Amino acid sequence: MKPTDSRPPPPAPEPTTAAEPASPFKSRGGLQRVWRAAGYSWAGLRSAMRHEAAFRQELALGLPMLLLAWVLAPTRWQALALTASIVLVWLVELLNSAIEALADAISADHHPLLGRAKDLGSAAVMLALLLCAATWAVVFWP
Repeated sequence: MKPTDSRPPPPAPEPTTAAEPASPFKSRGGLQRVWRAAGYSWAGLRSAMRHEAAFRQELALGLPMLLLAWVLAPTRWQALALTASIVLVWLVELLNSAIEALADAISADHHPLLGRAKDLGSAAVMLALLLCAATWAVVFWP
């Protein structure tokens, strides 16, 4: 015979309205939210610069390439494609760094799923780098 749980079920969450945030950690709308979001974004970029060697390396390579893209690309659309490929690498690296930080915060012990998450993030960065290289090759192929 299975033991039964005699506790009553938890109450259903109350529906939220547009004026009431779903979580106490969520901010309300308006310009204050935009201002705070911008602050969080700058904090994230500063954190990546401070703690992520791969991001610093990609930034050091990418910034001069951005300038070259707009000077050397035959058309504005090609310059935009070159720029987008560089920015994509930075975006994917930031997401990969976030995955790695979260995995490290969850556990310092080896766990196959955490390892898989880190490997998948690394694979995403590799694909972004390959796409960037291919984009530059196509634009400047003789």
